[in-house]
Amino acid sequence: MNLIYLDNNASTPLLPEALEAMRPFLCERFGNPASSHVFGRQARKALEDAREKIAVLLEAQPDEVVFTSGATEANNVAMFGLAAPTPARLVTSFLEHPSVLEPINELYRRGNAITYLAVTPDGVLDVGKVRFHEDTRLIAIMLANHETGAIQPIESLLRALSVNGNGRAAVHCDAAAAAGKMPISFRNLGVTTVTISAHKFHGPKGIGALLVRRGVKLHPLHFGGHQQHGQRPGTEPVALAVGMATALEWSLRKLDEHQARLLDLRQRFLAALREHAAPVMVNGPVEGGLPGTLNLSFPGCKADALLMNLDIAGVACSTGSACSSGSLLPSPVLQAMHKTGDILHSAMRFSLSPLLRVADIDEAARRIVQCVNRLRQAHDAEDGSIG
Repeated sequence: MNLIYLDNNASTPLLPEALEAMRPFLCERFGNPASSHVFGRQARKALEDAREKIAVLLEAQPDEVVFTSGATEANNVAMFGLAAPTPARLVTSFLEHPSVLEPINELYRRGNAITYLAVTPDGVLDVGKVRFHEDTRLIAIMLANHETGAIQPIESLLRALSVNGNGRAAVHCDAAAAAGKMPISFRNLGVTTVTISAHKFHGPKGIGALLVRRGVKLHPLHFGGHQQHGQRPGTEPVALAVGMATALEWSLRKLDEHQARLLDLRQRFLAALREHAAPVMVNGPVEGGLPGTLNLSFPGCKADALLMNLDIAGVACSTGSACSSGSLLPSPVLQAMHKTGDILHSAMRFSLSPLLRVADIDEAARRIVQCVNRLRQAHDAEDGSIG
């Protein structure tokens, strides 16, 4: 039985071109980019070339790109680096990834006030209800949601901030779920910082980046080196940076082709499930979100039982964020979207890759239909025996 991977929002397979680009810097060009000899100079050139490539692709300046170990570190560096030294008000939503919400909780424990923005049933921030307090110092809003694919109205939120908020407030945008899957212009987005993570777009694990607007000085979390203007000191992982730049270039160079393919695969997949495993409920935008993300509820099934059955059937998916998938608690994202009861407790996330074949999608749908119908029959039989 071939395994079918439908959990690409958790992580993606490494692009072969990225591995080949990394290989020289894992072996013969292994120098420390801070060293002044030829090995160090080779490493430094490769590192800065990767930084410049990423900057061009995201419409940023090279000195605005700070390499990190991934999105979790980047989000922590941004959140704690931008938070005011004295307690103030922070604004976010329950749609955020745990690597943003947990720093928010820690900042709350340190005396900051927290405002959570309202969310529509489609998983989009309710801009009409946004009211910013004058004492707002930091806003953390993602670009696209990792569980539903809903794209957030950053421009409208910034407009609301300028109208009824504090124009000096910093805005952090977690774009880990969006990078490589939609166009991102740091120049035009208008936020203070942006997070990306390489393994979400077929790059290597262990590296991400934080884009930091020129002129913004973060309160450092780490000490002990001069690298990257002291904002994230430590020896930079040259091979990983090269791999990330290569994967991001591949993803964005073929973005139109990838989006069209993902949309076709998504529609084919959803149509098969609706035909043979109804009822199937879509959690999130039916149109207009990330085309490779599909959050579905299967009333009559328990998500944990379905996840286990699908794993046995050779289909990899998830019930939410990989960083919290060990928990059997309902998704905070879906709860923020006002999902309850059977819809909340039967929700599964399927996230696609443009590398998938049509045959993979058809076979995955067939296996999911079998598992869903089998679990529903067992559920109905159990209810009948109890009655």
